[in-house]
Amino acid sequence: MKPLDLEADIVELAPVPATSHIAPPLRELAYRADAWTPQQTDRLRALFGADAALCDIALELGRGRGAISERIALLGLRRNSTRPWSELDDAELSRRYGEAPTATIASDLGRSCSAVYARARLLDLAESNPPIWTPWEDAQLVEGYRQGVPLRQIATLIGRPMGGLSSRAGYLGIVHANHPPDWSAAEAARALELAEAGHRYIRIVETLAAEGFPARSGRAFGLAIRKFGYGRGWGRSWTAEEDALLTQAYGAGTSLTPLREQLGRTAGSLRHRAEYLKLRGSHLNRNGWRLGPDWTEAEEQQLRQDYGRIPTRLLAQNLGRTKAAITSRANSLGLEHGYIRPFSDDENRALDIAFRTGVSIADLAAALDRKAMSLSKYACQHGYQFGRRPRRAVTLDALLAIE
Repeated sequence: MKPLDLEADIVELAPVPATSHIAPPLRELAYRADAWTPQQTDRLRALFGADAALCDIALELGRGRGAISERIALLGLRRNSTRPWSELDDAELSRRYGEAPTATIASDLGRSCSAVYARARLLDLAESNPPIWTPWEDAQLVEGYRQGVPLRQIATLIGRPMGGLSSRAGYLGIVHANHPPDWSAAEAARALELAEAGHRYIRIVETLAAEGFPARSGRAFGLAIRKFGYGRGWGRSWTAEEDALLTQAYGAGTSLTPLREQLGRTAGSLRHRAEYLKLRGSHLNRNGWRLGPDWTEAEEQQLRQDYGRIPTRLLAQNLGRTKAAITSRANSLGLEHGYIRPFSDDENRALDIAFRTGVSIADLAAALDRKAMSLSKYACQHGYQFGRRPRRAVTLDALLAIE
């Protein structure tokens, strides 16, 4: 079954189920001046759907902000708000973050869970132990598993890590619609945990086998875990908070992995957004998470000057790097090699002599300080078919002295 991608503006898969209880006998209620009228409720729905700020809604309806949040939660209204965060929003988030479920905070603030995560990181708010799951979160988890929605999208929708989804699903006794039939729930949960930690598929396969799970090939594992929708992107528009958080991460040189996990974004999505915001170069680790030293401005300047003008091998020696590092950095800077050292008259004469005297193309390449492959191509273009020949050491001067 193919994973079901959600639309970008979906904030709820299923309404929270009503709590079953025995209703007491009806009685006459006393009149309350602050009771909500149908007209006020309709107006609240319209303003909330138009992405109005909660304080503006409270002002228009003549009620307190807390009353508006309570009514919104009671009506089960949710949205992906794009409005800037106010001081009241930040204060409410700072007071409750880590104590109440992210989905509940998002509902009270009229925002998405990913927006709450992004703002919390910008405010440097610390997370505590995971709060108790709410009925609304359980409803989204059950419906998402039933529809086969990718796990990363479910995690982003309700504001929980993917590892938490697997644990809660096991507790509820539900199985994802795309769950491989030959996988146990424990194996799936462990595989997702290792994948979310950033391990390569082949390493995950080895770890699972060492822990007693069935031995699988890397290809079979990749196909199975992708059925869950792991690593799939979600076409949500970027919010101002997410852009600010990405800019902050690049400016401070911090790891981007938490952003992928909490914002529900793929590495490619973060990279493309960083390019759109022109953040490349402002990140302290702008060469990626490589083991070699970062490139200095002086080294890049020398690379721009010499790349394609001298052999890459010599350039790598001059910069104290490998040829692969030179090529990789040149590609990232958009440099074109185009290096074809013109053949001199002496080299053309040596080529003709070598062909006539049985010198191999490999020995001739060593004498001319050229690559054997490029020299062979050049020789073929000029009608010299060397073929297989015995090897012997020669020099350019020795070849030219034969004439």
